[in-house]
Amino acid sequence: MLRTTTNAMVLLVAAGWLLHIGKGIFVPIVLSVLLVYVIDGLARLFARVPVVGPQLPGQLRYALSIVLIAVILVYVTRMLIASLGNVVALAPQYETSALNAIQAMAERLGMEDAPTWATLRRDLLAQISLQQAIGTTFASVSAIAASLVVIFLYGAFLLMEKRAFAAKIDALSSDPARVARLRRIIADINGKIGSYLALKTVVSVVQGVVAWAIMAYFDLQFAPFWAVLIGLLNFVPYVGTVLSIFFPVAFATMQFGDLGTVITLLAALSAGQFVIGFFLDPWLMGSSLNLSPFVILVSITVWGGLWGIPGAFLAVPITACLAMVFAEFAGTRPIAVLLSGNGEVAALP
Repeated sequence: MLRTTTNAMVLLVAAGWLLHIGKGIFVPIVLSVLLVYVIDGLARLFARVPVVGPQLPGQLRYALSIVLIAVILVYVTRMLIASLGNVVALAPQYETSALNAIQAMAERLGMEDAPTWATLRRDLLAQISLQQAIGTTFASVSAIAASLVVIFLYGAFLLMEKRAFAAKIDALSSDPARVARLRRIIADINGKIGSYLALKTVVSVVQGVVAWAIMAYFDLQFAPFWAVLIGLLNFVPYVGTVLSIFFPVAFATMQFGDLGTVITLLAALSAGQFVIGFFLDPWLMGSSLNLSPFVILVSITVWGGLWGIPGAFLAVPITACLAMVFAEFAGTRPIAVLLSGNGEVAALP
């Protein structure tokens, strides 16, 4: 028992080390797989369009899906670059507004005369360069754009491989029972992950639209950009919810410099997140992946530590796939039970 546990720990550490040092290779591959899921889901939606959909050839539906995703990505990238450029131009104004807001808050809290406040304001805020931070963000955007090209290239080849995938599965074993079981596992994973991505996308779009309406009402600058960011962060459970409120509210502090407006915006965004997160999200998602909330939080921490921001986005789909695979084997089934949300997993064949 001790030897088995030791071997398992060594294997786990080695796998984590390999995943970490190889994140530049593994992350685009995993993202391309998820991209194929999205393309396939859109192609199925095009097939359901009344009258026209059933008449569209399969290859044309896939081509339309790819074009639609490419157009959305180009639009979001251009909007991001334009927004960052405007923020750079207005950076001095935002820094002044932020300092005024901090001073006003300090006065309300009776901290302005504290001996450490002036030192803190001088030593800490003087070191913050908004322009330098945004310049670093520009470099990150360029790297992301280059990665998107690689991801699309991988996705294109995966789509071409999809036609021969069933034949490859059949050729893996001469035992029909084993082949049928493998087909069932893959179909189960494809169905659950596909449904999760589709429903999560719907919830994220609703979240972004609601947040945009709230921010537009408050006349917050770059509201479309913040709405897109909020929609993307919705794919990261728990942590993404907090960050999706923090970033626009922090920017509102710099833009308005008025504590009352900022608190009202914070309350409105939090209310929107609460209604969607506690009513719409559970109603649509249900228990589609059957993962424990604690496991989800830990998976975000682990995969985020291994792969950074992409790991946080990929944590839930990867953990769900592992749980479904673990449930298919008697030796790893207890792990699947621990990962599940209610302790119920599919019965062994």
